[in-house]
Amino acid sequence: MKFIPLIWAMLWRKKVRTSLTLLSILIAFLLFGMLQGVNSAFKETIERSNVNRLVVTNRISITESLPYAYMQQIEALPGVERVSHESWFGPYYQDPKNFVAAFPVEPEREFPAHPEYQVPKDQLAALENTRDGAIVGADLAKKYGWKIGDHIPLHSTIWVKAADGNSDWDFTIVGLYQDPADRSREDAMFFNYKYFDEARSFAKGTVGWYIVVVKDPSQSAQVAQEIDRHFANSPDETKTQTEKEFQQSFMKQIGDINLIVTYILFAVFFALLFAVGSTVMQAVREQVPELAVLKTLGFSDTRMLVLVLVQSLTLCVVAALLGLGLADLLFPALRSTLGVVTLPAAVIVEGVLMSALLAVATGIVPAWRAKRLVIVEALRS
Repeated sequence: MKFIPLIWAMLWRKKVRTSLTLLSILIAFLLFGMLQGVNSAFKETIERSNVNRLVVTNRISITESLPYAYMQQIEALPGVERVSHESWFGPYYQDPKNFVAAFPVEPEREFPAHPEYQVPKDQLAALENTRDGAIVGADLAKKYGWKIGDHIPLHSTIWVKAADGNSDWDFTIVGLYQDPADRSREDAMFFNYKYFDEARSFAKGTVGWYIVVVKDPSQSAQVAQEIDRHFANSPDETKTQTEKEFQQSFMKQIGDINLIVTYILFAVFFALLFAVGSTVMQAVREQVPELAVLKTLGFSDTRMLVLVLVQSLTLCVVAALLGLGLADLLFPALRSTLGVVTLPAAVIVEGVLMSALLAVATGIVPAWRAKRLVIVEALRS
């Protein structure tokens, strides 16, 4: 602890250079925190998937529909407990930026298949009995200031009404659902499939995909194979996956987020390695007379090595913590997009470890030179 003032003084010997280096590391770890945070959010979405649910899609693509008649056939297969279905509605509220994750469903099937969604019985009954009724997540309702009884217009980017050729759909909020285990899931909206199917101008009598709850999670693979086998060689063949596999394939349609983030961060830290390394070497080169004096006063070779390494470590770790702290402050802004409120602790720990690795990589060469410093030659120079 007694060497902290000395290390701090040596570190700020050139204030402008140190400040610029600190800023460059801070920005790099701000980027690291945001990108890795987003990556972790996608991974958490996948890991939260239910182990006893299967998703049945069209074998060609998720954008291809499946016949509504498949539901009773799937229910009759061994190992199946219950079946629900969803379809992609793709609407926005007032402005295209205000995307809403809305799905036409059959309430008596959808909510038993998703017991994590908690809805009061009277509100669920209201949805079943209200043609244009909708149940929205508590977080989504809070975001737009919606409340039960409100009439909301949504513009679908896909579905057109048969009656007037209009893509504007009106709904009445009859209930709010909550997910106490994961508040980030309170961002969706569910409305009556019958209202949707009767009103749309095309693809009537079809659904987007089926949600299959299996009786025994250990038999999920066998049930999935049986479903696909049952519809083999039919006009609409199926592809059945676990909910986790479905989430992974859905994310890959956006892109390999993990690979993209890895490439970006590799490029950033590769450039940072040279920038910080040259700065530390230049700083140690300028400190040669001071280091020689310290050796004259009795500092050992090992202590000299540690002194220079600690300088590099202090600079990198402090800047990294500032960058990660700023990322943590900015991360709640992504809640509307990712449903994530705080930067995962694992990302912060990973960032600190990365900063320590960066410090050692950039400081080991100048620290080794400081260790091997010859007093007479150093003072002469």
